[in-house]
Amino acid sequence: MDPKDIEAHFTRSDGSFLFARWGRPLSPIVFGVADETLSVVKGAFEAVCALSGHKMAETDPELGANVMVFFFRDWSELPEVPDLDRMIPDLKPLVERLEKADANQYRIFRFDEDGAIKACFIFLRMDKNLSAVPADTLALSQVVQSMLLWSDTAFKDRSPLGQVENGAVILRPDIAGLLRAAYDPILPSMAQDPSHALRLFARLQADRPA
Repeated sequence: MDPKDIEAHFTRSDGSFLFARWGRPLSPIVFGVADETLSVVKGAFEAVCALSGHKMAETDPELGANVMVFFFRDWSELPEVPDLDRMIPDLKPLVERLEKADANQYRIFRFDEDGAIKACFIFLRMDKNLSAVPADTLALSQVVQSMLLWSDTAFKDRSPLGQVENGAVILRPDIAGLLRAAYDPILPSMAQDPSHALRLFARLQADRPA
């Protein structure tokens, strides 16, 4: 992955560059799944945090849970979730847009005063397509996409996941390396200048085995 490739992963469809990572430990909570799927999702968070060098915590002192993952069958179920409209003030028009677009997933990020990610809401409408995806694959994909403020086009043509010879699905090595670089404590938690891609590239190079 060269600097231009890295830059593209954080350059939005409107041409603006925006990089952001979490500025606090992750405290996820999952709604709408059985216990066995719950453990799979939380295991994916633990694995990706371990890989990136980021931390997890039982609770967030400000928010309680700062990553909320919702599994459901229909977008109309969201407005019925107690207090969700207080956390997402524009929930009703958002649901209408997502229904019209026939979307099956959506993520909302919240940021602290320094621009670092402080909360993420992950919505997964389990239509025919998502229901066909194994739970561990779906969980890993969603966790990776919630770890950084990726471009809205970053994974449009290629998934962040790859498959190995035995058929197991893993995080692509280039994306894993980029995650580790992004969470290097030397780097800022937020950047709007495309030159940040050069700093990430330098960390990627330093992370390569001799």
